[in-house]
Amino acid sequence: MANPHSQIATVDPVWDQIKRDATQAVADEPLIGGFVHATILHHATLDKALSYRIAAKLASNEMSVMVLREVVDKAYAAEPELVAASRADLVAVFERDPACHRLLQPILYFKGYQAIQAYRVGHYLWRNGHRDLAYFFQMRVSEIFGVDIHPGARIGMGIMIDHAHSIVIGETAVVGDNVSMLHSVTLGGTGKEEQDRHPKIGNGVLIGAGAKVLGNIKVGDCSRIAAGSVVLEEVPKCKTVAGIPAKIVGEAGCDHPSISMNQLLGPWTA
Repeated sequence: MANPHSQIATVDPVWDQIKRDATQAVADEPLIGGFVHATILHHATLDKALSYRIAAKLASNEMSVMVLREVVDKAYAAEPELVAASRADLVAVFERDPACHRLLQPILYFKGYQAIQAYRVGHYLWRNGHRDLAYFFQMRVSEIFGVDIHPGARIGMGIMIDHAHSIVIGETAVVGDNVSMLHSVTLGGTGKEEQDRHPKIGNGVLIGAGAKVLGNIKVGDCSRIAAGSVVLEEVPKCKTVAGIPAKIVGEAGCDHPSISMNQLLGPWTA
């Protein structure tokens, strides 16, 4: 007798919506049909589509799509949390970026989303002793997307990097869950020290465009860093900092700055 459970189809509302978006995109613009089919519609699951997309973007004469895809597939199979993180990141972009109107868009077009997924595979390789392969992923992500994240950095789930040009995140940096940052953000060191030397960003933090957070300092949960700021000292939770060097200028203004994406200093500014 056949196993009745084998007849039950796996329900995946996110992937089903992505496929509907893809089908509609091809109907609206037939010229991208080959691209959309190769990237989305030829795959049975989201992780297979992401594996193909990452491999296709990072491939070069030095390493083929086939080899890179095998690396990503093995990482996803060994650590399902990578796929869970990719879903959380996808929803974060869809909910926070006003330019994102379909779940399909980040997978196809948004380099911030694509770069963070490639970083996640590189971080998996780093933690599992494949350091040179992890460096290769870092190099290609930097070359292709203009996003330089050391594979040793630890980054949580629900991350949204908008525009994603000139992002730099150092080796010992830690980024919590549900963080949003804009282009030209640096989470860097302050010298040549080799130990724990990079920032620790809490959950729910919003980091504005061009902000630089330097040194082994903590940025508290649900805080805001104004665009163009240079942060050299610890930031308490639920505060807004601005300036060079950055100073506390008020409260964060809401419970979840990274979700509201409100970057105005507001009437509470000192």
